[in-house]
Amino acid sequence: MFQVLLLSHGQPPGILIIYQSSEPSGLLAGGSLQPPMPSLQDSLASWAAILEAGAIILGTVLSVVGLIQSRAWLTGISVLLFGASIVTGVYARRQRLIVKSAAVEVEGRSIDSLNIANLRRRMNRSLVIQEVDHVAIIEGADLKITWKYDGYCRADQETALDFSVDADNNIPYSGLECFAHDLLRDPGRNHKIRPVLIGTDGISKKIAVPFLEPLSAQQPFSVLLKCELPGCMKAGLDYYTSTLSFEQDHVRRCTVRLLFAGERPDWVRLYECGGSGRTKLLKDLPPVRENQGLTEYLDIADEMEAQSARIYVLSRPGAPLGSNH
Repeated sequence: MFQVLLLSHGQPPGILIIYQSSEPSGLLAGGSLQPPMPSLQDSLASWAAILEAGAIILGTVLSVVGLIQSRAWLTGISVLLFGASIVTGVYARRQRLIVKSAAVEVEGRSIDSLNIANLRRRMNRSLVIQEVDHVAIIEGADLKITWKYDGYCRADQETALDFSVDADNNIPYSGLECFAHDLLRDPGRNHKIRPVLIGTDGISKKIAVPFLEPLSAQQPFSVLLKCELPGCMKAGLDYYTSTLSFEQDHVRRCTVRLLFAGERPDWVRLYECGGSGRTKLLKDLPPVRENQGLTEYLDIADEMEAQSARIYVLSRPGAPLGSNH
């Protein structure tokens, strides 16, 4: 139910378009949140398409009239309208792509946390990510996650690495058990860094982890972030997402480990969602280790698309509920 979006910078990343309310207004059957993006983004895209068509028609009429009557000013206006139609068309297409990418559904289940985060995505342009390591420990309804990102700075200066923490249910930032370490400057992990909330607090949170010292151009970094998310996982069909949003073509290596304490899931399936919002099934994940009540699933991706999401859909009938349920 949670994803980390390295966006930082802003990404996990973005984003991601920001709407005024920090919470979706509707509920789907069963109490899951329904994101408001179709009404907002579809309206923008529809109006943009109408304006584009109107500008083309009006520009054509004025151009013909101007040529017939040799009116230079009419021809000039038609040129401006044609230019406006091109700009409006580009905007309309962008909005349609945003809507498409923010309507991800897998196994008949809307991936609400990813959909909301996609609408608020912020692209990281100052940092280059080389390696990503995600570890998610699922015990009943509780989730503990550890995210580690290694890379270097390509801007003149950068002071923080941004993440996105998203869930179908809202855990207020004030109650979020979350801290980070700047591993290159603090290899002994003596200094815990409390992330800073960016913008509004809701089911999709953008947080920034400040470096202990600002990065300069070509300087490497390694950041470790830990979060405890009680009561966010459910019995039955559920999911976990790992998302990247960086202004680069690929991430050299991305490793995700899913560990289940107690009863193992019936199955775990891996889906990939690209920047266009198109989702495809990659494979069923087999367990790689089972001992002492712990089952581990491993996913390693080389040269992973830097604006994409990996969705791990799982089935756990009868999974024990946590203390929050």
